[in-house]
Amino acid sequence: MASKLSTLCYIEKDGKYLMLHRTVKENDVNKDKWIGVGGHFEQGESPEECLLREVKEETGYTLTTWKYRGLVTFVYGEDVVEYMSLYTADGFEGEPIECDEGQLEWVEKDAVWNMEIWEGDKVFFRLLDEGRDFFSLKLVYDTLDVLQYAALDGVPMELFDERNPDGTKTGVVKERGVAHREGALHATVHTWIVRPNEFSGYDVLLQKRSETKDSNPGCYDISSAGHVDAGCDYPESALRELEEELGIKAEPGQLQEVGMRRCGFEGTFYGQPFKDDELSRIYLYQEPVEIEDLTLQKDEVSEVIWMDYAECREIILDESLKEFFPHCIYAEEFDMLGKKLGILEVVEGVGKFAL
Repeated sequence: MASKLSTLCYIEKDGKYLMLHRTVKENDVNKDKWIGVGGHFEQGESPEECLLREVKEETGYTLTTWKYRGLVTFVYGEDVVEYMSLYTADGFEGEPIECDEGQLEWVEKDAVWNMEIWEGDKVFFRLLDEGRDFFSLKLVYDTLDVLQYAALDGVPMELFDERNPDGTKTGVVKERGVAHREGALHATVHTWIVRPNEFSGYDVLLQKRSETKDSNPGCYDISSAGHVDAGCDYPESALRELEEELGIKAEPGQLQEVGMRRCGFEGTFYGQPFKDDELSRIYLYQEPVEIEDLTLQKDEVSEVIWMDYAECREIILDESLKEFFPHCIYAEEFDMLGKKLGILEVVEGVGKFAL
């Protein structure tokens, strides 16, 4: 199987990208999609020579300033492997011409996300937006255009199945950062670890999120939580997260299901927007756990603590206490846990809770 070499360029002007709607060639792997401008190397060409020639042929513009942003390894089905040199350019001269590959249009950068583009293209748009100087990105698709695998600089990236509100899969697979950029609905697992005590009846184990987490760094959170990877289901994901984050090798029968809920928030972290929309399956784990026996995943969890359920709930409900005890725990979910444990009672007609 022969590999192909190509260039792809996104020309920038006034907060817009010049996009090409590929509508002409019937056997074009990019048929009906919006991409940048570029094409395949001719014999003996360097990436820059190919870049300049293709941009001139497709747009009429002569580039005056450009930047090499990344190398994208594109694998499609069993027959297409392409190494694509990715560029951005903000300097050009000349008069535009009609393109024989499709229609050219200047598009607001934020609007590009809503167009018919490859899911993998959203990954490199995210990297470009984040100001990455140079990256190597591998993207693998099946022949239905579904993203199967992605790796950044040789490290596999997390992929999620996009979900409908009823929990069924839409058929679209999204990279983690893209899912949180768009606010795509996806599945997660939340496992609460508890132990009996003589106060409210139970302590809960809280983890403190690492300072390098992509959202809510340094905040106290659920005992163990994580995403359901593409192609996986809830129980196996909950068991995996317990082992990865805390070193707990649990059995399926040791997880008690608390319920399902949809939750999310919007925020800004490291100067980038973050939209979270989750369908979470909540579990309870009551096997004996000693903190000193746990093995924490340092890039995810900085520490764990036990806290009395009633004390923790008081902190969750009092927003003013977040300054002293930062957390990202949902009050509704915590009450679901209390009901499952049998220690939370709704006071009728008041809308408050009593232990």
